[in-house]
Amino acid sequence: MPNMSPKKNEMPTQEPNVRNKNFLEVTLGYTEEQAIDEAQRCLNCKHKPCISGCPVQIHIPDFISQVAQGNFEKAYDIISVSSSLPAVCGRVCPQESQCEQKCVRGIKGEPVGIGRLERFVADRHNQQKDAEIAVPTPNGHKVAVIGSGPSGLTCAGDLAKKGYDVTVFEALHLAGGVLVYGIPEFRLPKAIVQKEIDTLKKLGVKVETNMVIGKILSIDELMEDGFEAVFVGSGAGLPRFMGIPGENLKGVYSANEFLTRVNLMKSYKDNSTTPIEHAKRVAVVGGGNVAMDAARCAKRLGAEEVYIVYRRSEEELPARAEEVEHAKEEGIIFKLLTNPVEILPDENRLVGSMKCVEMELGEPDESGRRRPVVKAGSEFELDVDCVIMSIGTSPNPLIKSTTKGLDTQKWGGIIANDDGLTSRVGVYAGGDAVTGAATVILAMGAGKTAAAAMDEYIQSK
Repeated sequence: MPNMSPKKNEMPTQEPNVRNKNFLEVTLGYTEEQAIDEAQRCLNCKHKPCISGCPVQIHIPDFISQVAQGNFEKAYDIISVSSSLPAVCGRVCPQESQCEQKCVRGIKGEPVGIGRLERFVADRHNQQKDAEIAVPTPNGHKVAVIGSGPSGLTCAGDLAKKGYDVTVFEALHLAGGVLVYGIPEFRLPKAIVQKEIDTLKKLGVKVETNMVIGKILSIDELMEDGFEAVFVGSGAGLPRFMGIPGENLKGVYSANEFLTRVNLMKSYKDNSTTPIEHAKRVAVVGGGNVAMDAARCAKRLGAEEVYIVYRRSEEELPARAEEVEHAKEEGIIFKLLTNPVEILPDENRLVGSMKCVEMELGEPDESGRRRPVVKAGSEFELDVDCVIMSIGTSPNPLIKSTTKGLDTQKWGGIIANDDGLTSRVGVYAGGDAVTGAATVILAMGAGKTAAAAMDEYIQSK
């Protein structure tokens, strides 16, 4: 009998006033009993609408049915046919706007906790003794993947399963892309990312770190070296700034720099070789998931007051509702309908304060959101000694500037068709390098699509 409870099983978490002082994972995961009980809420609908909401097309009702029966390894096998990173997706996918949004149970209650079940299945698999992985028979073809973020790892995994000789080139010293430098440990433990990468290596994927493509080697040189096709999944790591006075002060960070130093370089540790300024009052400008990550990291670094400064209202916050809720629980202060206009120095500290204006919502802009306009006579100063800018990123221009015949958008994104093919024959691209900053699962979907197209291209030659 299905479980007709209108509510999901609650996700166990650390207490807010405990977790905001450590970098351990906030959510603790389902027990076996909770997972089975939640899986039994699935109606296994005839038309399976949840699958259409998944960018990598996981057979969701099938894996949930196996969980409901306690067949957790079978559930993992079903997920892994479509996803190379199930433990990652179970944690950071915006399921509420994708698969769970399509769930029939969500019409008169809460949808099935699909993401929570995916995480449970992946974690349980990873806790088991390492199983032997069947290495596909080599097909004699060689491909390159630039970038080891979610799109690159997905593309590499799908091609390796087809027998390709795959080499991933990563610019940083550690593979994982945004999964290791951007998303904090308390949301995505790095051991989980490494476990997923190790699984790909067992499939035969080679990973070369400290390889800045466009500087050490060009795409042209890769193709001259025998790579028959190249996938560019180099992400969007170039930060944007507002262009207001004071952004060049030493106490002002881009969210990318701040999170990279915290997540990748572990700058919060006492013995760090790249220590970060421990500020008392921090303002994070922006309202997306990256802004929430930066604010929650700053709190864990010991800041007494951390503000999210966002020019629209809470309804327009682009961050996931769960991340906003967790931030509020941890004591992050939301200064909404507020916009910075200047960052002021102080002779005794890196930043003195941030001059802001209050906003109000006017007519909708081209995105459909109501445009924020300045409220007359509303200027005030926010007392902060550190500012983190989290207003978006764009692709690094290095690959564009060193690759002949590679067409790009004015803002830097690589132009690619629906299959990921660029203006260069044999060169494919996907993820943030094409779309600009987006979600992990959308990047994975792009990597999966490009892998299929690359296989078709090479096999048809």
